[in-house]
This record gives sequence, C-alpha cells and structure tokens, in this order.
Amino acid sequence: MCGALAVLAVTVLAPLPALAAKYAAIVVDARTGEVLHEENADTLTYPASLTKMMTLYLTFDALDEGRLRLDQALPVSAWAEAQSPTKLGLRAGKTLRVEQAILGLVTKSANDASVVLAEALGGSEAKFAEMMTRKARELGMRNTVFRNSNGLPNMQQVTTARDFSILSRAMLSDHSRYYPYFSRRAFVYGGRSLNNHNRLMSRYEGMDGIKTGYTVASGFNLAASAVRDGRRLVAVVLGGKSAASRDARMEAILDKAFDKPSRGSEAPVVARAGDEDTPRVAAKGRPSVKPETIAQLASTVSTPAAVRPPARARDEDADSSKADGSKADGSKWGVQVGAFSTREASKRALTQATKQAPFLLRAAKPAVTPVKANGATVYRARMVGLDEGTARKVCSELTRSGHRCVPVSPNEKL
Repeated sequence: MCGALAVLAVTVLAPLPALAAKYAAIVVDARTGEVLHEENADTLTYPASLTKMMTLYLTFDALDEGRLRLDQALPVSAWAEAQSPTKLGLRAGKTLRVEQAILGLVTKSANDASVVLAEALGGSEAKFAEMMTRKARELGMRNTVFRNSNGLPNMQQVTTARDFSILSRAMLSDHSRYYPYFSRRAFVYGGRSLNNHNRLMSRYEGMDGIKTGYTVASGFNLAASAVRDGRRLVAVVLGGKSAASRDARMEAILDKAFDKPSRGSEAPVVARAGDEDTPRVAAKGRPSVKPETIAQLASTVSTPAAVRPPARARDEDADSSKADGSKADGSKWGVQVGAFSTREASKRALTQATKQAPFLLRAAKPAVTPVKANGATVYRARMVGLDEGTARKVCSELTRSGHRCVPVSPNEKL
C-alpha cells in the first residue's frame, strides 16, 4: 500500500474498537448528485456485502478494458473455496466463468465467487483490496477502506452511507452497460435457482438494484436505485435492525424523496463532484459557467417541436454540413444528452449514452458543439443522424436509466 493511503487508513481506523451497528441513510439524485435526505451519512460503519459492489465495479472496468471476458474461465483457489457462506460451493482446482461470478455476487452474494474475481484481477485478495481502496479514493469515497473483496467481518473494513451513494452513482454512470445485471431476480447454478436477496425489487415501483449486505457488526444494509418518470434516485440504508425494517425504511425515504421536486431538474448529466468537468469548477484559464446557464442551454430543446412557432429560416440552418457530416435537411433528428463545460465531458456523456442504448444509436454520429453563453463556452453533447421515432426511443431508454435526454428536431440547429 502506498504511503499516503497507509496514513489515510490509520487515520480512518483509529476509532474502530468503538464501532457498532448504527442506523445511517442517504438519498441522492443519481444525475445531479443533489442530496434529498440524509441521517448519520458520514458515520463510520461496516459495509458487509455492499463491498461486492466495488469488486463488481473493478470487474466491469476490466471487461471494458479487455482484461477480462464474460466467457473467460477463472481458476478457483483453495482460499476461495474456504470462504464462509453465503457461497456457491466452489471447489479448488475447478473454474468459474466471469459472468457466472458476476451473477453469483449479484444474486447469492457469493463470497467464494468474489474471491475468484479478486484473485484474477489482483493476484491475491489482499492486493485486490488495495486496488479497491485506491479506486474508492479516485471516486471520492474519502472514508472507505477495504480489506477484502466480499465484506466478511474485518474491523478495518469501514465505510459510510455517503461513500456508498457515491459508488452507486459511479456504477450507474460509468458502467450503465452492465448495470442490468443488478436487476436479475434469480441465477441458476449447479442445478439450483439462487434468488436475489433484494426483495424490494419485486414490490417497490421502479427499483432495479443494487445490493444487500449483513453481518452482526454492520446490521442490515442496502444500496438501492429506483427510477420513476425518468428520474433516478440512489439510496443507502445501513445498520437496519432487521431485513424487514431496513426495507420498510428504504421504501419510506425513497417515497419521500420522489415527492420532492429536484432543484436540478433542468441540469444536464454532469461529472461527479470534484471532477474538473463539473460545471461549478472553473478550469484554469477558462471562465466559470454557472449551473443555471448550462441548465438554460440544456433546456433549449426541451419543448416539443410540434408546439413551437415555425422557425424562421436562418443562414446557418440552410448551411451545409456540420463537423460530423450530417445535414439539418428536415429528415435528420438527433438527441441531446447535456451541455458541459469541457469538450471531454461532452464526449464522455456521449460514450455513456451509446453504452446505454447501443442498438438504437448504432448508426448515429456524435456531435460536440461549442456554444457561447455569458462570455463562456459550453459544449452541447448530441447524437445525430436519427429519424424521429428512433430519437424518441433513445430518449425514452436513457431517461429510464436516469440520464438527461431530449429529442432534437430538424428545426433545431444540429
């Protein structure tokens, strides 16, 4: 472990002997990061099997980077076999496919499958835990330390509700392609059907993940995400007295949060707090763009073309092609997924959109367009070259996943 990380770990771990399961909760707007509810959100406690979310996050990183394949067979070690339940019952010397391991973690919360992934990516579980903690720091999880890959009891493995809300949002934004795994209700392995431990998915409207956890020291934990009317929230409850009381509390705080209007309802998809691309942070040498300015730009295409007054012909509309080669010729539609303070942030938003709706966007072309606003430049992120029906389907798909999206008609300047 690097020196800075070791110092941080010592600082975080100092009060550990006094730690006990304590209720904590937070609800956050998945897109804007607005905190809608919090209670003891920064209190240190134990993550239990929520730990596996970070194991999966790093697994998804490896899949995207080509270091793993879903059909790849991974070796099962004696250490993996020796893990305490719950587990798949793996045997040393055998193999487990990556996708089986993912589903084993999501549904059964399999401790042995978690170690198989950890050893494949880190060489050993201990080294993988160091990777997990480093990634936590990169994501902004300032009070989390990992010591193992699965959340089995370890007094030095600590976190907070706020930190796991950060990881939940990162999972949605960075790995939307793999997020549907968390919606799996059951997984068949070894002739057995293994049910997902998150029972709220079967009764709470819009819930499609993410992960449960329990140890005696942690109490009953749940990181969840739900979407209603195109608005996605993430919520974390730690330290529940029972699974039933934890679930009831989760339902209550989500219901209350969904009833609250979001202050950032017109804001585009943005980077995580602390990123250089977050609109609130002025880049060196570049004027700062106020969030409300970006909101105004993002909302300029939010009114359906059918109810707008006819657009007067403009020289630029009758102009030729744009940088991406498309023309606003009356037959070309597009979608806008945000307006950002840097070109790189716009490109990342387009990459996320493409991962979320790859089939619908297979023939579309990315278009990042600089726009002047209040003396500063923001960059509109659009996918162009669609017909109207496809554009509306794309936005329907993206908004269901909590992303900002508005169709852009041929009357709009692409």
